[in-house]
Parts: sequence; C-alpha cells; structure tokens
Amino acid sequence: MDNGRIVRINGPLVVADNMRNAQMYEVVEVGEPRLIGEITRIEGDRAFIQVYEDTSGIKPNEPVYRTGAPLSIELGPGLIGKIFDGLQRPLDSIKELTKSPFIARGIKVPSIDRKTKWHFVPKVKKGDKVEGGSIIGIVNETPLVEHRILVPPYVHGTLKEVVAEGDYTVEDPIAIVDMNGDEVPVKLMQKWPVRIPRPFKEKLEPTEPLLTGTRVLDTIFPIAKGGTAAIPGPFGSGKTVTLQSLAKWSAAKIVIYVGCGERGNEMTDELRQFPSLKDPWTGRPLLERTILVANTSNMPVAAREASIYVGITMAEYFRDQGYDTLLVADSTSRWAEALRDLGGRMEEMPAEEGFPSYLPSRLAEYYERAGRVKTIGNPERFGSVTVASAVSPPGGDFTEPVTSQTLRFVKVFWPLDVSLAQARHYPAINWLQGFSAYVDLVANWWNTNVDPKWREMRDMMVRTLIREDELRQIVRLVGPESLAEKDKLILETARLIKEAFLKQNAYDDIDAFSSPQKQARIMRLIYLFNTYASKLVERGIPTKKIVDSMGQLLPEIIRSKAAIKNDELNRYDELERKLITVFENLEKEAGT
Repeated sequence: MDNGRIVRINGPLVVADNMRNAQMYEVVEVGEPRLIGEITRIEGDRAFIQVYEDTSGIKPNEPVYRTGAPLSIELGPGLIGKIFDGLQRPLDSIKELTKSPFIARGIKVPSIDRKTKWHFVPKVKKGDKVEGGSIIGIVNETPLVEHRILVPPYVHGTLKEVVAEGDYTVEDPIAIVDMNGDEVPVKLMQKWPVRIPRPFKEKLEPTEPLLTGTRVLDTIFPIAKGGTAAIPGPFGSGKTVTLQSLAKWSAAKIVIYVGCGERGNEMTDELRQFPSLKDPWTGRPLLERTILVANTSNMPVAAREASIYVGITMAEYFRDQGYDTLLVADSTSRWAEALRDLGGRMEEMPAEEGFPSYLPSRLAEYYERAGRVKTIGNPERFGSVTVASAVSPPGGDFTEPVTSQTLRFVKVFWPLDVSLAQARHYPAINWLQGFSAYVDLVANWWNTNVDPKWREMRDMMVRTLIREDELRQIVRLVGPESLAEKDKLILETARLIKEAFLKQNAYDDIDAFSSPQKQARIMRLIYLFNTYASKLVERGIPTKKIVDSMGQLLPEIIRSKAAIKNDELNRYDELERKLITVFENLEKEAGT
C-alpha cells in the first residue's frame, strides 16, 4: 500500500498527497510519530486528514501511512469498568506504559487487554446453524453483567467447531463457522466501525420508562427506554450534576458516560465517585455496569468528534446482547464546536454562527442510533439504547444553532433555568418550558406497576404549575389578597409540589434516589391535599384556615422526601391518616 506525503499542516488538519486510492473515513498514521488520523475529504490524489492527536512538531514531506480500514473499536469482555479516551484507548494502560499522567503522542495500546483470560461457557454445539448476532456463549464479566458472546453481524453458516468450557483470551478462536465453504473464526472480541450503526431486525415503540430516581425526570418529563433527551442550560445551572445523577441511578443495565470536551475536574469527580457508589437496584458497585469515555477540554479537539461515535457504538453492542443501555454525553455543544473548528480549517462554507451546514444531519445521525429494537440473531431478545445529552448554549440562549437543531431530533426536553439554580431549586429544570413525548407511552406502565392513579396525579400537578405561573403575573400587579380562594389554593398546592416533589438533593443519602413507589406516595399526599382542600374551598372555607389547620403537617410532608427511605414507605400511611383526619375535622366544622 503506497504511503502519502504531508504537504500542509493546519492544527489538527493535515493535507497529504499521493493518496489517490484512499477511501473516505479511512484511518491513517501521520508523520514519523504515527499520529492517528482519519480522512474526511478527498480531492484528486490529495486527502484531508483530521488528526486525533497534537500535530505540533510534524513537518511537510513526512510520510502518511494508510491502514485500509475505517475508524473501528474493539468490542468484547473487558470493557466494563474501564476508562477510555475519545479513541477507546484505555487510560490506565497508557499511564502504566508511559509512567506519566499525560497521553504520549502516537502511543498504541490495545483497547481490550490481550493477556486476561475469561471463563467462557458455550451455549451452542457443533453442527448448529448460526447467523449474525446469535449468542454462542457467555462470559461473566462482572457480577452485574453477563457478557454474551455474539457471532459478528455479517457472519452466518454452520458451526464447524466450538471450544469446550474454559478460560480463553479475547484473541483465542472459540468457534469456527463454515460460511459457504469458508472457515470463519469467531473470537470473544470483534471490531466494528464507529460511524456505521450496528444492524437490528426491527425498531420498536418505546413503552417502558427508563427510571432515573429523579422525580422531575421520571414523572413530569419521563423518558422511555430507547428514547432521546437533551438537557440544555447555561453555565452554573447544574447540567453536569443532573447528568451524573442520571448515570449513577438510572435503571439501565449498562451506562456509558462520555465526557466530551468538558472540564477535567468534572471527569475527575466522576472517576473518584463511581468506584465508591452503590447501584441502588442491586447494591453492587456502580463501576460494575459503567464505561467511562474521558475526552476533556485539554485533549485534542478532533478526538471530541470521534468520542461520541465510540460511546454510541459500545452502547449498540450491549443493546445487541439484549440489554437496556444508556449513553450520557456531556456535552454535544463541545462536539459541535469541534466540527466547527475542523470545518473552518478545511475552508468549508460556514452556516449559522460558523457551524458547518451539515450540523443538523450529524445530529440526526447521532440521535437516530437510539431506540428500542428487536435484535438480530438467536435466541430472540430485545434491547435499547437511550441517549441523554447535555447542550451548553452560550448565555443560556436556546435559539442558538446546536440547541435549536437538537430540539428537532429529541423527544424529551429538560431545560435548565439559571434563575431556579440561583434560588437553590435543584434540579433546576423549568417545568413550563420542558416537554416529553413519552408521557402517553409510559403512563400504562406506571398505572399498572406503581399506582393506578399515576397519570391523573401527574396531570393534576402539571396543570397546577401552569396555572400558578399565570396567577403569579396577576399577583405582581394587584397582590395576593385580590385572588379568589380557589386561586389561593392553587398557589399553596404549587408551593407544596415544588418543595415536596420537584426539589431534590443529589447529595443527600436518602433524597438522591427516589424509587417509583416513593414518588407515587409523595404524589398521592399532594393529590389528597388538593382534592380535599378544593371541596372545602367550594363550601366557603378560606385557604388560609385550611393551611393553618395543618399545623406542622405540610412541613412534615415536605421533609418526608429526605426523612423516609425507599424501604420505609409504610411511614407514608401515617402521614396520609394525619392528612385525612385534619380534613375530616374541617368538614365537621363546616357542617356545623
């Protein structure tokens, strides 16, 4: 294969000639240090290469080595619990090799360790017919993850040979498939190009919620397994903490957290916290079901563009095993900035605010890889990829290109409001601007599995919050005394909703994670208060008298979110009894 020759260098962009037979998105090694790069444009025998490492020091006339392969990642046992850079290079292995905290240029380290042996248990036998995606055996990678070894998607035929149960490395052939006369070895590990979505049989409608333990996300703006969500907000509004809570407590079987262009100290917090945190669903360490991709702001800008694709390809791989996966990306704004940087260096025609004209199509390609699917291969199974991405609009301007284009492709919008953050209301999600297209789809699950009145209670809270915002405009003009009693009740109910339900402390041991059953119990208390109080107001009892009659009961309901654990929900029975008793006494007074 002929080597190219560098003719121009412009930051992460390198132009090489003598590349006539090169292909788009082919991986090349640039210069004497053999820096990793990818061809993004071809003009005649010239190739424009985006280099994923620092290009300082390389010179014109240095060689460009072609590999003949697209940018691909390794998929197999050994991914869970690892910390990779944007090109799927394991950071711990790099540190061990270089004895330095910094990534050396041109370093080549296998993504998956070649020496570790995994205990493989076959699930098929010689002579069985297999197709792409079929499970041929399992490896217990961690106590939380049974790693299912799949036939590569484009391999099919008859098993000519299958190894016995035992310990093997990821490079040992564990089966041989007779594919139209060709013998194709199957290993524990396979490779896949990151820019090509992995195939599936059928995309299904998402109907089951992805529970996160965050009340405003689960109830007000729920996301389904296989759904897409964006969480935009200005600096200081709590994007990273909200996404970290999502990654820590969600009910996804596999979580992939991509730090794309964010500050290094934020990723450091992740790396320090995850090993010590317990999965609320199983009690095991969270790192046993998590993969971290760290491509921070001080790393080469071009690698940000690749990190998103690396993350979602790993998510698709575990989806194909039949798992519900969650990809958390923080943030796609930094990814879009990398596209803008590279587009400017390639002298492409800029569109709005300097972003490339293909930004919408790239965002669409990214979000379209989410979904709940019926996988290829046998046995029949279903999996999902849920995508939740932060967006960082400058100054909180949601009309800027990345945010406005993202809104076209996501089904859930969790907008963060800096005024709520300044008022210490966290998560600072604006309940008037946000939306979820999955409410109707997941309502049946909630009504069946948690509380038959879930949809009714949720809708009551949303209506109350919307009406309260309208009343606040009136109060500013004429004062609260001029309001009708039923409107005063709405203000009290909305205050209870915000204080007891919407506010949630991500750093409180009890309040950080709220189970679906606990969420429903808090909702029920608010619903009962609103229902009984509305009847009394209609009978002429002032709202102030109702609230005063509660004494310390309303503050006790507000404190319950941080006082009652998820396994102590019977304590809510006493709160309900107290609430009903107060209203029964008020009704007796009204009757006399």
